[in-house]
Amino acid sequence: MDEKVLAYLKIIAAMVIVGSSVVAGKILVQTMPIFIASELRFLVASLILVPLLIIKEGIPSLNKKDIIILFFQSLTGVFLFSVFMLYGLKFTTAMEAGIITSTLPAMVALLAFFIIKEKLTSNKIVGVLTAILGIVILNISGVFNEVIVGPLEFLGNMLILGAVMGEALFIILGKSISKKISPLAISTSVSVIGVFLFFPMAIYDFTNSHYSFGSFNDWLLIFSFGIFVTVLAFLLMYQGIAVLPATTVGILTSVLPLSTVILSSFFLKESFHSYHLIGTCLIFIAIYLTSRVEKSQANKSVNIS
Repeated sequence: MDEKVLAYLKIIAAMVIVGSSVVAGKILVQTMPIFIASELRFLVASLILVPLLIIKEGIPSLNKKDIIILFFQSLTGVFLFSVFMLYGLKFTTAMEAGIITSTLPAMVALLAFFIIKEKLTSNKIVGVLTAILGIVILNISGVFNEVIVGPLEFLGNMLILGAVMGEALFIILGKSISKKISPLAISTSVSVIGVFLFFPMAIYDFTNSHYSFGSFNDWLLIFSFGIFVTVLAFLLMYQGIAVLPATTVGILTSVLPLSTVILSSFFLKESFHSYHLIGTCLIFIAIYLTSRVEKSQANKSVNIS
């Protein structure tokens, strides 16, 4: 099989896996305390990634600045992302969560402007505003489908948006160390730090919820999160990134909300309404606009060189 075709398939597979995790998370939070679920997920991932890193690359050499950046990456992209996502799924549907997570490219562009002063072009501004409009439509869905979004559903959607912001911060923070530290080392480091971040609240959940750990389905979902979502999706993603341009990868992330919507409808029997379609279309347009800007900029840099 052609290397580029294989890379496309790897990125698409990674996005399908991540999309499925939203559906799995919706099921998991109905029975297992959130901090216990998150602690076990990253513990499983760490038990796989640490030996893999030692065998393939050895222990990376990190200075104080690297450790601080990795800590904040884990705090935003692992701890806060997981907490906001799983708590958000308690109050909103997996389908709407999947659609909102597709605002990631626009969120990265917006935060990059404020944090690292990256130029915010007119197309990027339109992309960000379009993504925001898509989220607004999801939250005033009664206008389009006679469905009233209550305060809990609104809170759930805002928590999912907070998760997207955490992931965007994770990406921005990673830019400063991505050339020095390998993707495998970064993934391993933030997973291990995540184990320590979740541990105190997991102990609190354990002592107050009296969770019995007796459900086979819960353990199956935990191992699925740890092995497939945290390890396999990561490896597939970075193998694809090694071959394809970043702009192409960015466009392919649009598979994530699509897979979530389809899987939510199939496994959770969640209804697909007209406002879902409108919100999805607007967010896809936002993805196109932001990735189109990056592509034009990349072409200019190639021509200059």
